[in-house]
Amino acid sequence: MDNARAAALAALLHVDVNEGYSNIVLDKTLISFSLDPRDKALASAIFYGVLERRITLDYYISRFSKMPLKKLSPQVLEILRMGAYQILYLEKIPKSAAVNESVILAKENNAVKASGFINAILRSLIRNMDNLQMPDEGKDPKIALSIRYSCPEWLISLWQKSYGLDCTLHLLESAFSKPPVFARTNNICISEENLIEKLNAEGVKAVPITWLNQAVELQQIGAISQSESYREGLFHIQDLSSQLCCFLLQPLPGQRIIDVCSAPGGKTFTMAEMMENKGELLAFDKYKGKVNLIRQGAQRLKLTVISAAVRDASAAEDDLASADKVLCDVPCSGLGIIRRKPEIKYKLPSAIDSLPDLQYLILCKSSKLVKTNGTLFYSTCTLNPNENGKVAERFLRNNHDFEPLPLNLPDQICRIVEGEPENQLTLMPHVHGTDGFFIAAFRRKQEWMS
Repeated sequence: MDNARAAALAALLHVDVNEGYSNIVLDKTLISFSLDPRDKALASAIFYGVLERRITLDYYISRFSKMPLKKLSPQVLEILRMGAYQILYLEKIPKSAAVNESVILAKENNAVKASGFINAILRSLIRNMDNLQMPDEGKDPKIALSIRYSCPEWLISLWQKSYGLDCTLHLLESAFSKPPVFARTNNICISEENLIEKLNAEGVKAVPITWLNQAVELQQIGAISQSESYREGLFHIQDLSSQLCCFLLQPLPGQRIIDVCSAPGGKTFTMAEMMENKGELLAFDKYKGKVNLIRQGAQRLKLTVISAAVRDASAAEDDLASADKVLCDVPCSGLGIIRRKPEIKYKLPSAIDSLPDLQYLILCKSSKLVKTNGTLFYSTCTLNPNENGKVAERFLRNNHDFEPLPLNLPDQICRIVEGEPENQLTLMPHVHGTDGFFIAAFRRKQEWMS
């Protein structure tokens, strides 16, 4: 049995049926299959490749299938996608092997009757490879872009309307790029210079980010969570966008800070480190399991300033003491992290339509926790103005005790969204090298006597 392809199939079916996050699903699947490093690499390549290119693969498969793809069982369709992906995109795998392994996979996964069908389609694909063509961009540009970049038409329309065609093309291209891995030095335990030295000695190349304190890019990482430096709590993995968000919020030693949607805790950890582990940092999440993740991370990083607890930011009716700074990193559609979790782009628009109201509710409720002259930050990892700027503007329109707080951006960070207010910032993968991300800042006004 080919365990690498069996693992990739199991993981793809899990994402289809249970809508799990790809990275979590794959990690669990790889552990359960006990694969060696080479098979892990192949399973990962096929799994992510099929997720990234699903619409493109379906387009090619449908050229040779008399049966509509929606009538195929999930097993058969995923096996066809896997086979087509190997044939079209994995040059090191012989095309005959891709077909044969797909047929065997079908027989081992309750699809014996479909094995001949799978064989015929994949062999037709190989025979016609020189004649394969994308749809004509002149006739219908949106369909052509959708199939070329394996991105739903509704998302292309959203981005084009919001950011323009040129930016949309760059976003579509960047979704296929390998995302960089960044870490935040735990300055409570080690200096950035010493961490880089230690990581390099462990075989992990670490490069400092000169414009953002304590931020490093990790290269040649391998199983980073198994490294001695990680186990000792000398850093945590965090994209530059989140690190920049914390930098702009400017947590200071001795302050009281509340992170209302904290899990899995990355921003909480960075803020605690910036506070030099002095003061009070309350980290909340709706789910007990996620709160445990925050506690475990804080323990590994030796950050005693953090208190984590269960709290629903959208429904809390509590009497928490007010804070100097409050961060609302709200649940969002995740359209800024597609290159990390490609399954996100296949969400239906209806699945994200209700998010702005939830985000606005969390922002309004959390604003009540901010002291006079205190700071309120709103952030998402999505590229959707309905969840970003429109929520921020709605909040200011309806909450007259708050005013926009201009962001003091590093010189290296330029604005890309035309007409963006000074208290807002949209980060783009192809411009800033970060995840797609949004930040908005507000200040509670000084009270006055009427």
